[in-house]
Amino acid sequence: MHLIDYSIFAFYMLAVLGIGIYHFRRNNDVHDYYVAGRDMGAWHIGLSIVATDVGGGFSIGLGGVGFMMGFAGTWLLFTGLIGAWLSAVFIIPRLKALDMKHKMFTYSDFLGWRYGPRTAAAAAVITTLGYLGFTGAQILAGAKLASGTMFTQPVWGLSPLVFSLLVIAVVTIAYTCIGGMKAVIYTDTAQWIILLTGLTFITVPVTLHEIGGFAALRAGLPPEFFSFGNIGWKTLFNWMVTIVPIWLVGMTLYQRVFSCRDEKEARKAWYIAGIFEYPVMAFTGVFLGMCSRVLFPGAEAEMGVPMLIRDVLPIGVTGIVIASYFSAIMSTADSCMMASSGSLVKDLLEKYFIKGLDDRASMRLSQWATLAVGLLALVLAGKFTTVLDAILYAYSFMVSGLFVPTLGAYFWRRSSSAGAFWGMLAGGGSCIALMLTGHKELSGIDASFYGILASLLVFTAASVLVPDKEGQQFF
Repeated sequence: MHLIDYSIFAFYMLAVLGIGIYHFRRNNDVHDYYVAGRDMGAWHIGLSIVATDVGGGFSIGLGGVGFMMGFAGTWLLFTGLIGAWLSAVFIIPRLKALDMKHKMFTYSDFLGWRYGPRTAAAAAVITTLGYLGFTGAQILAGAKLASGTMFTQPVWGLSPLVFSLLVIAVVTIAYTCIGGMKAVIYTDTAQWIILLTGLTFITVPVTLHEIGGFAALRAGLPPEFFSFGNIGWKTLFNWMVTIVPIWLVGMTLYQRVFSCRDEKEARKAWYIAGIFEYPVMAFTGVFLGMCSRVLFPGAEAEMGVPMLIRDVLPIGVTGIVIASYFSAIMSTADSCMMASSGSLVKDLLEKYFIKGLDDRASMRLSQWATLAVGLLALVLAGKFTTVLDAILYAYSFMVSGLFVPTLGAYFWRRSSSAGAFWGMLAGGGSCIALMLTGHKELSGIDASFYGILASLLVFTAASVLVPDKEGQQFF
């Protein structure tokens, strides 16, 4: 990389930190810090959602699946379209009505209102740990990008990957800790615009020109790479069962519902997010992965796109596109840190350990908690091997424990607090047990499916056998 590219990247990092400092000075209370003052519009929220959901992990991961299977990899983000639009139709009207009445902060606030404090605490633990792992996956994504493009040689005795982990972690943790949700949403909007512009209008045409056009791309890849059927049903099923349910239980999404000024804006935001996930980002990311396979056929799948950016793009453009990928990575990492720290502070620490804090003290505690989550995520990032696996592990853990009780909270009147609590433990526990014993899949089916199944059986049985007392029903 040229000095100009490093300068562009450094300027971008400083600008992001500046946004965090700006909102640090404007945040007055925890409503500002966690739910952006409850006054955000659809476009800011919609772009923030897609920036968070697609983000760095799926940006790098999409390139990887494009490298390995071609256009069939776009099904990965088709799950995002389904999840977003189902949520807009069936979930947001009910959830936003509750928020307007009760001023909720977290996903566990919703479950606590429906099922009581014990269930809310269990959900908070799962959410805190799940998003901690997800944050680690995003930091790893940033490190893979940086070590493949910018920091390709050891720095200060540290390997390229380790030094890159530190760079992405320091910047992301800093502006997230001080700026809160407003900084996250506004930077997400800018970051997504930069990413989409950098990939669609710069990287794709320049790469195609380097390859020799679409005809050369077709000649350089197996024919099945241009078929949407180049995917096994089990892989597609695993993506669906792991990713679609996250739209019902994701803390990052609940915070954005609560940040919207009303139901209309919230539903519009979810429709916007779905369209940008599929087809816009799905095809862009996968297409670049396919191009990287032609240029670097022997590369690790997830390193193909970073190598493409490093070696193909001209001086100046490289810095812009690397900044755009870092945009995606940080837009997911910041949201996941906020989700994890928000659940830790609002659902656990302030309810059970540190009671009676005023808004200013609560905000300061939240900043320290966000810092702690970020540092722990950095440690976890060093333990993961691939970005996509790390994301799917985190998704699997949360979905297995939370999906069925949450679905019951919205749509089954007989669901009970006992059913929800034990269903969470059965689902999350069985999924983690399978993964820790090396059984990420059984008969080709992801462990999250078996976790959801265990949760469903225990949740249904316990709800029927131990119903709530009259007056505790949600609807």
